[in-house]
Amino acid sequence: MSRINTNIQSLLAQRVLNQNNFALSSSLERLSTGLRINRGKDDPAGLIASENLRSEKSAINAAIANAERADQVTNIAEGGLQEISGLLTELQGLITGSANNAGLSQSEKEANQLQIDSILQTIDRIAAATSFQGKRLLNGNLDYTASGVAAGVSDYRVNGAKLAFNQNLAVQAVVTTSAQKGGLFLSTGGALNLGGGGNGAFTIEVAGALGSRELSFASGTTVSSIVSAINTFADVTGVRATASGTGLRLDSGEYGSAEFVNVRVVNAANITGTGVGIFGLQSNDFSVASTTGFSFGSTSAFTGIRDNGQDIAATINGISATAKGRTARINTDFLDVEVTFSDNSSNNTAQTRGAVNAFTITGGGADFQLAGQVDIAGKVSVGVQNIATRKLGNSTVGFLSDLASGKTLNIVDGDLNKAQKAVAEAINIVSSTRGRLGAFQKNTVGATIRSLGVSLENTSAAESTIRDANFASETAALTRNQILVSASTNILALANSQPQAALQLLG
Repeated sequence: MSRINTNIQSLLAQRVLNQNNFALSSSLERLSTGLRINRGKDDPAGLIASENLRSEKSAINAAIANAERADQVTNIAEGGLQEISGLLTELQGLITGSANNAGLSQSEKEANQLQIDSILQTIDRIAAATSFQGKRLLNGNLDYTASGVAAGVSDYRVNGAKLAFNQNLAVQAVVTTSAQKGGLFLSTGGALNLGGGGNGAFTIEVAGALGSRELSFASGTTVSSIVSAINTFADVTGVRATASGTGLRLDSGEYGSAEFVNVRVVNAANITGTGVGIFGLQSNDFSVASTTGFSFGSTSAFTGIRDNGQDIAATINGISATAKGRTARINTDFLDVEVTFSDNSSNNTAQTRGAVNAFTITGGGADFQLAGQVDIAGKVSVGVQNIATRKLGNSTVGFLSDLASGKTLNIVDGDLNKAQKAVAEAINIVSSTRGRLGAFQKNTVGATIRSLGVSLENTSAAESTIRDANFASETAALTRNQILVSASTNILALANSQPQAALQLLG
């Protein structure tokens, strides 16, 4: 059958040619862009997935940059702390040298004090000047702010705390076991009665965490004299005595399991009296002596009676704390805080079991976003305390600023023993801060950069699998489509020439 008005074969060839041209254009586009998905119609679901992965890649790249910036900030802070550490070491040497009282003139001491003043001023200057893009790093800007510090808290330190936006964090402690000093009660019945003193002097060895000393007392020696003699060597033994009724009480200088008091009777010298001997202290009331004890002439007294101190036990915000003496600390991903409980007579929380609303963290700290997802889990917080001299030390031994001229711990006429302890505490604060920042750099920042690098690789691979063109298959498709387009064009030409056969019917 021959028709000329409607060429069905031509229409068929045109449709197939258009399809082949579209397929050829698609292959050329994919090969020219390198992408399998160039617009939504190429693969709607694949486009959504790949755009989400691209967003994650961008966030991961930003998190890596944040981690690198955190490392740079920490490096600058470490540089300032390193210089301060060197100055504190030099300061320690000046104090020790100045303690050589008989070998130094007044002018030499005053010259050493000038050096100390210069060191203190330099420490304050470094603390105020160490900065990153104008932000001070060691002057307390990166420290946490707190309010409502309980009277039962003598010292505290916040090393890290993750705070939600515009929210405070209450630090609540529960003391489950009280802190204790090592302690013994020596009942002498008042002044020593050695039955005339024919058996020599009453001799005891007093030992503590710092050392021991052997002391001898003659018959008739009063309790106050014994107390004075023991306290003369308190810095040597770590044991301090106080008169109590007809005897004396011996206490370790500090709280904790590392502290102890040990009394060994070397010569009882036939000491007599009502209830004389060595007594422990009651476990439920440390201020009261036990009703049972050991006589000075007993075998136990000869080998030594010892009482150990006890570390506090507490939970902070529901986490079991590690403790040393009166200080309890927790270190978690969300809160790293250290609390020292008071031991003063009016509010002795260190020896009182129960709950303590320690303080409330209201802000501050250095926050770094080290994850692609912006939430509290992806944030890392670290606190850098004020390294000024008025903040280096503690309320017990004093602060570094007390070593300045005219202050209580100056080396010309001040207490050099406490001055050295204050410097030692300052060295401990600076070195622990350096160690904490070093751990932050190595374990947190370093590990984060490596982890994010792996995440970036895997995310890029996933996005590439979905969106990138496979050149092997696309070049094969290109060749096929080129052949089909050429064939379709030839067929269309044949289809268009077919109606001319109708002319033969017209003769």
